[in-house]
Amino acid sequence: MENSYRNNIFAYVSEKYSTVPEYLWKKSPQYAVLRNNRNAKWYAIIMNVAKEKFGLDGTEEIDIINIQSDPILIGSLLRENGYRKAYHMNKDKWITILLDGTVPLKEIRYLIDISYEITDKKK
Repeated sequence: MENSYRNNIFAYVSEKYSTVPEYLWKKSPQYAVLRNNRNAKWYAIIMNVAKEKFGLDGTEEIDIINIQSDPILIGSLLRENGYRKAYHMNKDKWITILLDGTVPLKEIRYLIDISYEITDKKK
């Protein structure tokens, strides 16, 4: 399921924003950055991270997406299942979503749109 979420997100951002994932790190070849085409600002990053980093059972890796959001919305989302404080990003402006099926894809797409809008305002 995780990989299908990743692929679905890539298809969505390709169609809506003409975004192509960028793979920037040799040590983390599956980490994919999504940039706003107008200003090159990151609006999302998809990573595969060990479950234990999020206090989940198991040592296998899970796909996650980090997106930018409004701090008030982040505070609300953190009360819901499937959301965590941002992994390796500014925790006031970014949030992590587990791509394990907990959060519906429709909701993830909506939050990606918010993140894109936030970066679109940054010129």
